[in-house]
Amino acid sequence: MTCKNCNNILNDTQKYCDECGAKIIQNRLKPKVLVAQVNEQFICLDNKFLKTFIHLFTQPETVIIGYINGTRKRYIDVLQYFAIALTLAGIQLFIMSTFFKETLYFQNGFADGFNATTNSKENNPFKDLNPDSFNKYQSLIYIATVPFYAFGTWITYYLLRERQFNFTEHIVINLYYYAQVIILTAVTAIISSIFGVDYMLVSSLLILPTIIYLFYILKRIFKDNFWATLLRFIIVGFVAVSLLIIAGMLFAFLVIILS
Repeated sequence: MTCKNCNNILNDTQKYCDECGAKIIQNRLKPKVLVAQVNEQFICLDNKFLKTFIHLFTQPETVIIGYINGTRKRYIDVLQYFAIALTLAGIQLFIMSTFFKETLYFQNGFADGFNATTNSKENNPFKDLNPDSFNKYQSLIYIATVPFYAFGTWITYYLLRERQFNFTEHIVINLYYYAQVIILTAVTAIISSIFGVDYMLVSSLLILPTIIYLFYILKRIFKDNFWATLLRFIIVGFVAVSLLIIAGMLFAFLVIILS
């Protein structure tokens, strides 16, 4: 018997491949098998998704540093976790735009004000821009902003001579953080929409908790005291926001040049 993933030779009694770590699947794909796999990965109380989600709140350093140091089986892989978060964000957008459109902020006068402002100027490259488009491309926006925050944390700690993690490892830190925030935001938005709560209000209320959560993660990972972490946190925010502003200005410049 050979592994279907890497063709490694296996014993008949093996449940996992000792070469690539894949689970040995011997049963044909049937509804019962598919349901069992979904339950194993996402639903049962002792699954990796729920454990990853809870421990990123209670002990984020265990999840993140463990992954960086090579512990890859206890929790969901960072890229897989981020992909799950983006999927939930897509489901959130579909549900809200289909069934709860009135709760979205751009349905409450935002679009009219936006268009009145942009259309008032001639040759404005943004005059035909629909605010709805920001929601359609939210996954791309999430992906694009991660490197900016990763650079912010990496350069801050690097300049302050805390260099135990390289830039790629800072990307891992920020991917786990960002995925957790996206999941929390998506679930909260869906639940609040069911009760008719305005999406802009929910997003605004979540800003402060997500900022505090990043501070909490940095403190747990780097084990600095409160004031040292606060100083680093302020620098990280300044660097990340500055880079985003510069990137936004460059993007606007390119739009104007190419229009």
